[in-house]
Amino acid sequence: MRKIGLGFFLLVFLVSCGNKKTKMDPFATITNLVDSAAHKADTVPQAEVDNDPKPIEADESFDDFVYSYASDDALQRQRTKFPLPFYDVDKPSKIERGEWEHDYLFTQQSYYTLLFDDEDDLELVGDTALTSVQVEWILLKNRMVKKYYFERTKGVWMLEAINLRQIEQGENEDFVAFYLRFVTDSVYQSRHIREPLEYITIDPDDEFSILETTLDLNQWYAFRPVLPVDKLSNINYGQKNSDYSNTKILKVNGIGNGYTNIFYFRRHRGEWELYKYEDTSI
Repeated sequence: MRKIGLGFFLLVFLVSCGNKKTKMDPFATITNLVDSAAHKADTVPQAEVDNDPKPIEADESFDDFVYSYASDDALQRQRTKFPLPFYDVDKPSKIERGEWEHDYLFTQQSYYTLLFDDEDDLELVGDTALTSVQVEWILLKNRMVKKYYFERTKGVWMLEAINLRQIEQGENEDFVAFYLRFVTDSVYQSRHIREPLEYITIDPDDEFSILETTLDLNQWYAFRPVLPVDKLSNINYGQKNSDYSNTKILKVNGIGNGYTNIFYFRRHRGEWELYKYEDTSI
């Protein structure tokens, strides 16, 4: 077990914005933007709502925008291109404005999840230069992905299409099939945890330090949090996210509550395993 000075990591973050273990919650402050976004949406003339929406403060960051979009009905209708292309597997159609029902995305949950194939891609979160982002629901039991395509043009984020597709299946067990069984079958879970399990957390004796240690199987069951079992959300900022990847990183962020857990999975000798767990919740 060793201690690493958190102050050093914070300094590196401020200088390079590259620290992967920051405890920043992208949605911690943006709830304050919802009221202002709603006010601006209500005061825009109807012709402008339909044809030429103007940038608002939330457009500067996709994380800010998507929370405002999901929380405010007026803004959502303003920032959805109608008729909206909808692809239901192989059946294309269009959703007219009058048929649209408000979509809260993941904002009615206390958390949201993100998926990555590569640890370096964690740095993409919060990039203000993005112009194309997809928000996804991964429906575990149905083995489906519902993807929302957002584009930013002239500083304005818009939903431009929705696509519902089946998860591709290869010859080996894919991550979705593994994950569903991992979180619903404790016996199976116990056979797919690396021992010792790498464990990263805040030092209970010094909140400004990080501990890197290990857990045995019994300790994992003592520390493990509740994991989503029905569906996973994902915001694709441009990270690699292949159905066939041999590594997966699941990041679980609380919305406005300081909760942050990261689970690192890999395929080892043909089978998936959890090999590292990080809890830096505050």
